[in-house]
Amino acid sequence: MTVTIIGIGLIGGSMAIDLKKRGFADKIIAVDANKLHTETAKNIGLADETSDLTEGIQKADFIIVATPVDATHKLLVHILDTVTNQTVIDVCSTKYGICELIKNHPKRKNFVASHPMAGTEYSGPWAAISHLFDGKSTIICNKEESSEKALKDTEDLYGALNMRIIHMEAKAHDVHAAYVSHISHISSFALALTVLEKEKNEKHIFNMAGGGFRSTVRLAKSSSDMWTPIFSQNKTNVIDVIDTYIEKLQAFKQGILSGNNSEIKDLIEDANKIKRIV
Repeated sequence: MTVTIIGIGLIGGSMAIDLKKRGFADKIIAVDANKLHTETAKNIGLADETSDLTEGIQKADFIIVATPVDATHKLLVHILDTVTNQTVIDVCSTKYGICELIKNHPKRKNFVASHPMAGTEYSGPWAAISHLFDGKSTIICNKEESSEKALKDTEDLYGALNMRIIHMEAKAHDVHAAYVSHISHISSFALALTVLEKEKNEKHIFNMAGGGFRSTVRLAKSSSDMWTPIFSQNKTNVIDVIDTYIEKLQAFKQGILSGNNSEIKDLIEDANKIKRIV
């Protein structure tokens, strides 16, 4: 099988490594608007060849759209206009807008809306790693709108990546993603901004930052090109989560301000219940 990956960054590049290594793909074709990315992908062995978008679609049996969500919105209709019987998937962190965009497209059944729940704070083909997806979950949305062939192809692909498949409706996916993924990044960005504003001595940040700070702020290194459109596309759900998060911060603030140790202890112990889940 020839797999064309449009957007050869962290996710697309990591897929390329293991799809080739595990025998799902015989050939990987890299397509990217950034020529440095495609050339790097070929030079470091992520891709067998590079091409433009049109040729990449024509040569492919399977097409992975691994671009930021705003770019995916711009590309997807054109890709579906061009395909014949190829399977097309996206890997974006928001799903409802994408599914609405192409719900009446004559090639809608060629497409599977998916979201592999994996990643790191790094970006670009240099960040691609093997085993990124092993043991993680991937969400497939609105499966009834995809053909049996496209679903089977997609399930085989995620099987090769050792991922657990969960089916979900696109609107519900975006709500849950806001709570378990998007707010984590916003919290990390906000914490990094707070520390950088209040602690002017970078040496102190470096020397005094322990494991808790490093793990909490790690996501603040994530790409603005990726996350800005995610927050925009999932605006309603993200704002709802931010409002709830602010309420909890205010509860901590009030407890600390009033010296109410019992209230603070209760908040922490309520938060401790998360260890039953993760």
